[in-house]
Amino acid sequence: MDRVLIFLLASHLLIFLSNPFTISAAESTNKSEIELRALLDFKEAIADPYGVLSSWTTYVHFCRWSGVICGKAHPFRVVSLVLNSKSLDGQLSSSLANLTSITRLDLGNNSFHGPIPEELGTLPMLQYLLLARNMLEGKIPGSLGNTSRSLSYVDLAYNNLTGGIPHSLATSSSITVLDLAMNGLSGMIPASLFNGLSQLAYVDLRLNSFSGPIPDDIHGMVTLQILSLSGNNLSGSIPASLGNVSSLTGIYLDLNNLGGSIPKTLSQIQNLSLLSLSENNLSGNVPVQIYNISSLVYLALSQNKLTGTIPSGNGFSLPNLEVLILSSNTIEGSIPASLANSSNLQMISLSRNSISGEIPSNVWNLRNLVVLRLSQNKLSGQISPAVGNLSHLSQLSLDSNSLSGNIPASLGQCKQLTRLNLSINNLAGNIPTQLLTITTLLSLDLSKNSLIGSIPEQIGLINLAVLNISYNQLSGQIPRSLGQCPVISFLHVENNQLDGEIPQSFMNLKAIQQIDLSHNNLTGQIPDFFNSFTALEDLNLSFNNFEGHVPTIGYFRNGSVVDLHGNIKLCASVSMFALPFCPTTSTVLKSKNATYLLLIVAPPVTIAFFSFLICMITLLKKRTHTAPIYKETMKKVSYGDILKATNWLSPVNKISSSHTASIYIGRFEFDTDLVAIKVFHLEEHGSLNSFLMECEVLRNTRHRNLMKPVTLCSTADLENNEFKAIVFDFMANGSLDMWVHPKLYQNSPKRGLSLGQRIRIAMDVASALDYMHNQLTPPLVQCDLKPANVLLDYDMTARVGDFGSSKFLSSGLGGSEGFVAVGGTIGYIAPEYGMGYKISTGCDVYSFGVLLLEMLTGKRPTDTMFMDGMSLHKLVSSAYPNGLHEVLDPYMSQEGDRAFASSTIKGYLIPLVEVALLCSMELPKDRPVMQDICARIFEISEAFLESW
Repeated sequence: MDRVLIFLLASHLLIFLSNPFTISAAESTNKSEIELRALLDFKEAIADPYGVLSSWTTYVHFCRWSGVICGKAHPFRVVSLVLNSKSLDGQLSSSLANLTSITRLDLGNNSFHGPIPEELGTLPMLQYLLLARNMLEGKIPGSLGNTSRSLSYVDLAYNNLTGGIPHSLATSSSITVLDLAMNGLSGMIPASLFNGLSQLAYVDLRLNSFSGPIPDDIHGMVTLQILSLSGNNLSGSIPASLGNVSSLTGIYLDLNNLGGSIPKTLSQIQNLSLLSLSENNLSGNVPVQIYNISSLVYLALSQNKLTGTIPSGNGFSLPNLEVLILSSNTIEGSIPASLANSSNLQMISLSRNSISGEIPSNVWNLRNLVVLRLSQNKLSGQISPAVGNLSHLSQLSLDSNSLSGNIPASLGQCKQLTRLNLSINNLAGNIPTQLLTITTLLSLDLSKNSLIGSIPEQIGLINLAVLNISYNQLSGQIPRSLGQCPVISFLHVENNQLDGEIPQSFMNLKAIQQIDLSHNNLTGQIPDFFNSFTALEDLNLSFNNFEGHVPTIGYFRNGSVVDLHGNIKLCASVSMFALPFCPTTSTVLKSKNATYLLLIVAPPVTIAFFSFLICMITLLKKRTHTAPIYKETMKKVSYGDILKATNWLSPVNKISSSHTASIYIGRFEFDTDLVAIKVFHLEEHGSLNSFLMECEVLRNTRHRNLMKPVTLCSTADLENNEFKAIVFDFMANGSLDMWVHPKLYQNSPKRGLSLGQRIRIAMDVASALDYMHNQLTPPLVQCDLKPANVLLDYDMTARVGDFGSSKFLSSGLGGSEGFVAVGGTIGYIAPEYGMGYKISTGCDVYSFGVLLLEMLTGKRPTDTMFMDGMSLHKLVSSAYPNGLHEVLDPYMSQEGDRAFASSTIKGYLIPLVEVALLCSMELPKDRPVMQDICARIFEISEAFLESW
């Protein structure tokens, strides 16, 4: 019996082994099932708002799925998974480690969060790992560099990763590109990263929290070209051994705490083109050898403690130099004439030093020069008329020196000049008429000199935003043409000898924020049109000879905005500014009772009259006004300009991305201000319409709480494909989303918004929507209002942006009134969106309500806690009013205990929550209109300001 059993088993085994195809097919099928399951597990763990993964179904082979690429050999295996910039959200599944043949994994520019799976380090064929620009957190897996000897490209930049650099990555002999920039990495930089076995060509560790010294024994590196360690907490000195890395072309060590001197050995790097050591604690003289690195194109050593002089003659020999930045040191001596031998120079910044003597005459022959900054030194002599030779000059800063003589009229030949600062010198004579006709000027500061004569009558500064000619000896009247500078925001002419009245043309200065006309001899009445300015923050008319009635409405009710001191002939019809009452045609009231009666009656009558007047004006506008088209001369930029500004559209410069566009941070060549450049993905469906709609909105709107474009670019790229981009001012404080959810952003503020800031932001957003709904004809609906689309300027002023989904409520502008092709974001879209309702302003009201609830609670409407019928509206509604302290964002308590005091909740938070709940009602008929919302929030804001 045993022999029979053994015979049967042996027979079956021989049959099975004789058919290897059966074994191979079984294995192949099994592996295909494993890879299919891995991809489906990945899909199940994420949110896909735009349906990018709609093709990922079992009815279609996974090799035909969007973003999946399989090898050409049978059996087919996944070799690449590329889902960059698809707005995907969720956590990375560890099942990705089952894609054992994958060589490229690119999930960058999405919203993935949570940790990087440790299992990814087991992928044996992986060469390219790109997870940049997500919200990944936790430590970098220690396994990443262990198993895959083929791993050559690692990009984990712009996440929230913490901890240090794993030993496996630091000792890898295969990695050529390592980009870990913009994370929260800390600890010391491993010395093993720079050992002789390394094949690294590009290392970017900037904007982390690395500390300690730079490894001082850098040897055997023959491939390293770019080393970027900027923006960390590195200390110690710059290692002299860095000069042994002959392959280096770029060294970025700025924004650290490095001390000691600059090593002479850096001059041994023969192909070094960029050296940036700014904003450290470096001291001593700049080695003369540095000034003789003939390959240098960019040299930045600003904001250190460097001493000595800039060598002259053959001691300064940088024939290829384009940018020289030595500002904010203690460098002495004079500007060497040999500087002009660097004929390619485009930027010279020597400001805030102790440089003396005259400006060498041959500096004015640097015809490629775009930026020249020599301010805050000890320079003397005159500004040569040869300055007119600099036809490409964009910025000239010579302020805070001892320059004398006249302002050369030849400056008018610099037709590309955008910023001119000659303030705080000893300049005399008249302001040249030619200077005030440079149409490109954005900022002109001639203050604190000894200029005389009148202001030229012909002013053609159509792009001017800042004009400061204060503290001179100018006389005559303010020219009417100054009122034709439509975008001017800051006007300072104080402390002169000007006379006459304020020109009526000033009513055109709708963008003005500050006006200072104080300490002159101006006369006449104060015009009422100042109250029509929406952006005005400071109006100083003090110490003049104004007379007559002071306006009693608008800004003139706020003593913190308007200063009227020193005008003894002014009077008021109500008690304000400590001014006497104006005489009336009726009998003068003498008794205290009559005075009291006047004070009781006058304000409501005045307010009622003013309200009636506003209503009439609003009605008239609605009958006669159409959407204004603001025509402004914008700076012309080419596709090449945008490439240079964004480092060739580098992923390092990309700050956000969506289905229709990516936004890059950049700086146009030789400009000082950062810009945000929105590049549209024209290959994606709906992107072109988004661009056209955004242009239409930006062309027809202007409000201090709406994003304003700097310029736009509509052209073709280098491959003759259509290219479209819009350029905006860079918003220094990011988005509201960053502040409300600071833990999700590496570079977010360390604290959240205070209650006062939230109220102001709510007021700003409400003002913008009120303008769009009620002051434009036809009305404009934003259609995608959310915290990510509310940007915050340097002073925390909120500006609503992203109008790609917006609609004018008329077929004449922007298309249909219906919901066809209207975008939006889940959680902020009004419920009637999919119920056949026409688009209306009520949709924005709903979104505003959700946004306000999110600001007050710190919770997203799409939070995972909102399931089974629960929503952000229901959560807050259930806690209203007595349990609000349980759902409010605890960050608000950083203002002190008062933020959650019962009086504060009752006085400000309950009213705000009430507005938010009303706005986010499910039925459109139950929501208030934006005009009433704006008025209510204004009342809350005023009450809050008075109490603090």
